[in-house]
Amino acid sequence: MNKFRIPFNKPFIVGKELEYITEAIRFGHTAGDGLFSKSCHQFFEDYFHVKKALLTTSCTHALEMAAILLDVKEGDEIIVPSFTFVSTINAFVLRGARPRFADIRSDTLNIDEQHLETLINHRTKAIVPVHYGSVSCEMDVILALSQKHGLAVVEDNAHGLFGTYKGKLLGTFGCFSAASFHETKNLICGEGGVLFVNDPTYVARAEIIREKGTNRSKFFRGEVDKYTWVDVGSSYLPSDILAAFLYAQLESWQNIQETRSRVWNYYYSQLENWASSFGARLPVIPKHCGPSFHNFFLLMPTVTERDALIQHLRQNGIQALFHYVPLHLSPMGRGFGFRSGDCPVSEDISSRLIRLPFYYGLSYSDQETIVSTIKTFERSLRKAA
Repeated sequence: MNKFRIPFNKPFIVGKELEYITEAIRFGHTAGDGLFSKSCHQFFEDYFHVKKALLTTSCTHALEMAAILLDVKEGDEIIVPSFTFVSTINAFVLRGARPRFADIRSDTLNIDEQHLETLINHRTKAIVPVHYGSVSCEMDVILALSQKHGLAVVEDNAHGLFGTYKGKLLGTFGCFSAASFHETKNLICGEGGVLFVNDPTYVARAEIIREKGTNRSKFFRGEVDKYTWVDVGSSYLPSDILAAFLYAQLESWQNIQETRSRVWNYYYSQLENWASSFGARLPVIPKHCGPSFHNFFLLMPTVTERDALIQHLRQNGIQALFHYVPLHLSPMGRGFGFRSGDCPVSEDISSRLIRLPFYYGLSYSDQETIVSTIKTFERSLRKAA
């Protein structure tokens, strides 16, 4: 039980989730790739026009599949932003690659595309842009660099499902993309993910890797009379019970997105003047980017004020959180030779960012409470002084 009156996140049911879980059990197929898994695959392939969509047990596992498909090996280097979740690079380090941590832009908090080329060398295998908060990276520049240097692009789209860049859906730019259905994401099933395979030459092997390195998918389609071990792989299939929950959410995706848009816009409209007067900053969305409203954050003037605001909200029963600690400053990052000052924007942003409660069931009255509590923060600071 969450001790906060208004938690940072709360899982939700929006439609037929429980009904579909019951159906999955009655159908007698609760393992992977049952009826609901196939329905989810069809939805993604139809809506996003991707060559193949494959549900996975997590976004992390979708990224791991991408690393295997690219034959990432020891000595390869992968360019990723330092300001991201550990899964973004872990998937490639597991295959023996070394990270090349890129700094981020100070506006969108995405990988700084203007400095990417300085990180590319003969060992570079791929660029992995992360669409932070569902605001797109500058994909035109990233794709041009990838084509110039013969590199793969793998989109970490954990935040950005249904977001767009210049009218095109995120997740459809790279050779592969990975999305998440963790309970903190826009659409959820507890834990889960999906791999989009945008290059058709990888489709057959992607199915094999996902099925423990076997050609089991071909067997179930009647293309071979038995299946066997043909490649490396692992068990990346989620239970059809999870897929059933997810499919109910996909049926209501527009309602979910409209609700999240309302929550995001309320925060922005109600906090814009306060942020300006306090010296804080709200999220920046370029005009050519269409967000899917994954989170809402404030950038406070200093780390001291950031921490004080988190504590102020906690004392009023509201759970607000900071976000990523830059990976280049982590014990693993330092083990690869990185040090303080290598990604100065990431270090600065990380120390000042606070994320506000954001979920489908967040009520208007709770948002009013959050906003009014934030607006009392300056007065509370003065009292403390």
